Amino acid sequence: MQIEPFTLHVPQTQIDDLHRRIDMTRWAEQETVDDWSQGTPLAALRELVRYWREEYDWRRCEAWLNATGQFTARIDGLSIHFLHVRSRHENATPLVLTHGWPGSILEFRNCIAALTDPEAHGGTAEDAFHVVIPALPGFGFSGKPTQAGWGVERIGRAWGELMRGLGYARWFAQGGDWGSAVTTAIALQKVEGCAGIHLNMPIARPQPEDLAAPSPTEVRALTALQHYQDWDSGYSKQQQTRPQTVGYGLVDSPVGQAGWIYEKMWAWTDNAGRAEDALDRDAILDNIMLYWLPAAGASSARLYWESFGSFAAKDIDLPVAVSAFPKEILPTPRKWAERHYRKLVHWGDMEKGGHFAAWEQPEAFVRELRIAFGKMR
Repeated sequence: MQIEPFTLHVPQTQIDDLHRRIDMTRWAEQETVDDWSQGTPLAALRELVRYWREEYDWRRCEAWLNATGQFTARIDGLSIHFLHVRSRHENATPLVLTHGWPGSILEFRNCIAALTDPEAHGGTAEDAFHVVIPALPGFGFSGKPTQAGWGVERIGRAWGELMRGLGYARWFAQGGDWGSAVTTAIALQKVEGCAGIHLNMPIARPQPEDLAAPSPTEVRALTALQHYQDWDSGYSKQQQTRPQTVGYGLVDSPVGQAGWIYEKMWAWTDNAGRAEDALDRDAILDNIMLYWLPAAGASSARLYWESFGSFAAKDIDLPVAVSAFPKEILPTPRKWAERHYRKLVHWGDMEKGGHFAAWEQPEAFVRELRIAFGKMR
């Protein structure tokens, strides 16, 4: 495998084009309600976009990416962009972290230092990881598939190729959202080298007996699942069935792309009413830029078309650890998960945090990974 260092420098013409498109926006009228029930409110999006246009500095994020360690590898005919940060401890545990939608490799930004240099962040040398963070195909600066077939199973195999190409014979995998589906696919296929997985969005569903006499925990989960189905899943049906159609608007309009993502930053985080209660505004825009700059609105949506059916409960024989965050959009009680995770070595019920676990609660996320993979070493 040919692995090449990657330096990112976005031409100023692209930044100028972004600003021009923002300036030329034809805004929709204000919603007829005083909340988010019709989608991203006009006032909230206008303020985010104003900041984006007038104060936000992309070069800060670009510099961080370049300083962290970016690479590309050609795997199965596709260029995969990834971060690779080795610990100073040579015998650290290799770990591949997989993001989801509408996230990016930046979800893990505030976890990398603690994972690779644990002694400087409340841990011990035994907690050290070599960290690999690939961008999903069609996301960020990874290549865009030109033919169908890049579902989560193929991505899982590609991650195995990547870890082998980096010289890692035994490694662990972690993920939430689509990262959970990819990580689950790695375990189901028993991809060579993977010794165990950690999920912050476990996948399991209730049985008839659960529905007949649900516990309080199950009632909360069922209520959340029903809310998602009724009020929060329209984006997924569109991306699952017509990713190309929605992609035209996302690729052409920065305000459209921002509104599409910003709503989920609000709906899926553990916040007090604003997305910015849970996530830094600059970090939100950094993440949006990883969709806007590479024009990834359509290519990222296609993963739903390829693999939405992969979000199904399946039996896993490898060691599994789970961290359950209270504001997860698709919560799974431990009782449901235990039916499928035959070697469940750790279950952590977290006090705070939502769908973007590593992004919202990096310290708790790191602690959970140390505990979880410590039980698998």
